[in-house]
Amino acid sequence: MERRNFLKISAAAGAAATITGCQSSADDIESRPDDNTPAPSAEQVNWSACLVNCGSNCPIQVFSKDGVITRIETDNKTTDQYGVNHHARACPRGRALRQRTYATDRLRSPMKRVGKRGEGKFVRISWEQAYSEIAAKLQDIQQTHGAESIYMHYGTGAYYGFSSNVATWGRLLNLNGGFLDHHWDYSWAGVYAACMATYGYQWDSIGGSSLSEIENSDLFVGFGFNPNEIRMSGSGEGYDFVKALEANKKDIKVWMVEPRYTDSMRGNEDHWLPIRPGTDAALVEAVIHQMISSGWVDANAKAFLDKYAVGYDRASLEATKTQVAADSDPYIASHAQHVDPDQNYHDYIMGVGAYASQGARTPAWAAAICGIPEARIVALANAIMSAKAPYISAGAGVNRHANGDQATRAIYTLAIMTGKIGQPGVNSGAMPTSFSFAISGMPTGTNPVDITIPVYTWSDAVVRGEEFTGTSDGVRFKASGAYERVDNNPAKLSTNLKAIINCAGNALVNQHSDSNGTAEILADDTQCELIVVSDCWMTPSAKFADYLLPDSTWLESDDYANDSYASGQMAYATFMSSALTPLGESQSMYDICAGIAKAMGKGDLYTEGRTGKEWCEKLYQETKAMHPDLTMPDSYEEAQKEGVFRKYMPSSVIAYQSFINDPVSNPMPTISGKFEIFSLSLARKAATWTLRPGDRITPLPQYVITWEGYEDQAAIDAGYPLQLCGYHTKGRTHSSYHNVPWLREAVEDAVWVNPIDATARNINDGDLVQIYSERGTIELPAKITPRVTPGVISLGQGAWYAPHKDGQVGPSGHVIDAGGCINTLTKYHPSPISKGNPQHTNRVQLVKA
Repeated sequence: MERRNFLKISAAAGAAATITGCQSSADDIESRPDDNTPAPSAEQVNWSACLVNCGSNCPIQVFSKDGVITRIETDNKTTDQYGVNHHARACPRGRALRQRTYATDRLRSPMKRVGKRGEGKFVRISWEQAYSEIAAKLQDIQQTHGAESIYMHYGTGAYYGFSSNVATWGRLLNLNGGFLDHHWDYSWAGVYAACMATYGYQWDSIGGSSLSEIENSDLFVGFGFNPNEIRMSGSGEGYDFVKALEANKKDIKVWMVEPRYTDSMRGNEDHWLPIRPGTDAALVEAVIHQMISSGWVDANAKAFLDKYAVGYDRASLEATKTQVAADSDPYIASHAQHVDPDQNYHDYIMGVGAYASQGARTPAWAAAICGIPEARIVALANAIMSAKAPYISAGAGVNRHANGDQATRAIYTLAIMTGKIGQPGVNSGAMPTSFSFAISGMPTGTNPVDITIPVYTWSDAVVRGEEFTGTSDGVRFKASGAYERVDNNPAKLSTNLKAIINCAGNALVNQHSDSNGTAEILADDTQCELIVVSDCWMTPSAKFADYLLPDSTWLESDDYANDSYASGQMAYATFMSSALTPLGESQSMYDICAGIAKAMGKGDLYTEGRTGKEWCEKLYQETKAMHPDLTMPDSYEEAQKEGVFRKYMPSSVIAYQSFINDPVSNPMPTISGKFEIFSLSLARKAATWTLRPGDRITPLPQYVITWEGYEDQAAIDAGYPLQLCGYHTKGRTHSSYHNVPWLREAVEDAVWVNPIDATARNINDGDLVQIYSERGTIELPAKITPRVTPGVISLGQGAWYAPHKDGQVGPSGHVIDAGGCINTLTKYHPSPISKGNPQHTNRVQLVKA
């Protein structure tokens, strides 16, 4: 079903339901003999927001009667002038919030596990019992195993400003003596590592030039760049991208590199390069070979590279080695010993010197790997060389591969090789800068645990956390922050994980790799002794809880939220109110944690004598003080009535313009102080870290053959000829909204199969198929389409893990996952550098069911 038809049907159904409800109420009243029966209540309107992890937090108008939602509207209260006050309109997900709030799997009461973990067998308990038992267990585990054994897991299903999982549970756990936190996230771990290695600062990964700079560009090259599906908000990056293309007067040409023809193309692109997953670095290397071999780099970019970058040629590395060795900081100086001038980028690309045996990275070489014809690779290189202002951007999907850290670095290097970073219309290769509405949050207190683990490695830490070190598993000191200027090698985790707090998240099983294997780890309650889940719905992860605590939904909450992290160039905040009656006994995470804190004897320390709404008032005043340029009401309650406050990005951002204008006064936070094509921090990691078999770290952003990648002949020989690559479906945000039937109908969960691969397997459109790997089997319909590269099948991630209840076994020898969760098939194998998520690298087979 097309989205416009879905919206028409949704609106009609909502209106019909509202009218029918009103008529029934009126008929009931008219039939009663009691003249004192009260008249039906009027429909009430409150502002709330959709708070899932799509990057936008769209404002929502909630219409209700007698504490029950009647209909949902989105932002429509301004004159809708783009760049001034345009609507932050919600996508179909936000418009389906009535259905989601009243979903049949909504959690209504606190519960305690009575069966085996994962069976989903619980008994209802009182809140007081939940508070006291959880408090006692957390205190006991902290005293017995230490604060490092209590882990608060990644959860992004509810981006509250006040009652978020990070603030509420973080505050509680710190009062209990601290907890183990994580660094990175499931989406961008490789992006962060790539940016820190190349540009020095983690958050520059989303600090590229504003999308509005596309107006000043004559070429756009996007690798895995898909904002019109991932960022669908009416005030998101997808809208900004389209508006920037509309405003462009420079005859811009758009090249998209992607295994799947996405909705961000659909006529916006001039060229689609249907690349094989995980081979982006090979394509980039061939483009750069063309730039060097043609003489273009020497004539147009060499002076830029000499001044602003490290690693292009031998002379650059010789000078850097001398400079770094003389640094007054011993840690910085220690990197010099790992700099080998023979390992320079020019020689690597051209296949000379130390790289003579591997040969040159020519377009012909790359074509055989990435599936892009040689002539088209040359055409892309010519387009980049001819462009006056090329805007190059790597979407986050590139990093979610077995060597995605380096593939992302390769794209950053392509931007550097143009010699144009810092100019109008030019980007650094990073994701674009979004403007954000600053808000104040509840303080969490002090956590004495001074280390963090990569978020993706948590399941391994349950089994062998006491073995985790900085050199084997990426443990980091908190003091290192978002930079690579602190020695993390000595960092160490002293214990296995004994307690997991999982709130507003589904990464216990569903969003984590190898769902079957992860379920086995969690099912053993002799390893992890306590799992607490707080959520609104019975997700696959919730079934693995020991204690299940029902959170109230956004629409039932007094809270606030800003625009999140990728809402584009307009910042906004929504001050949320509710006239709804929370279902059952559900409570806010603040009230839940306050109850546990009280049972610990720390209730006053936790609340500081404030209710949730009183905290909102305090934090509103702090937020208001951050925005002297806006006229905001005197009180939180008044702000709730007004609802939405917005402001537009004051000026366009051009990535690294200050560094280019004055590199001495504004050095990069890398080890060398410059852009690093040869990464000094990675050279040190390559020399000092212990890696898993088959993994490799290189100081240069090299294409590397990986496990289950295109060139993994062993996986092919084992019977897995197809590459499987996930994507973000429009019908969910990660796994959020999967339990809404409207959205399952509007955006079908089906595996995309190229007609060539379908014909070879006698599969027709709509056939039920099975996909299997060494780790599991899933079953779902096939969608036959030329919009996916031959040899590649593509599946939207986030469907809910649901092993067949009758125990039916698939070709892999595992119980078939009838839910179609892609992570039933993915491999747990952290990426070499970031120890991050490689879930787009998979070898599978496809058969008709």
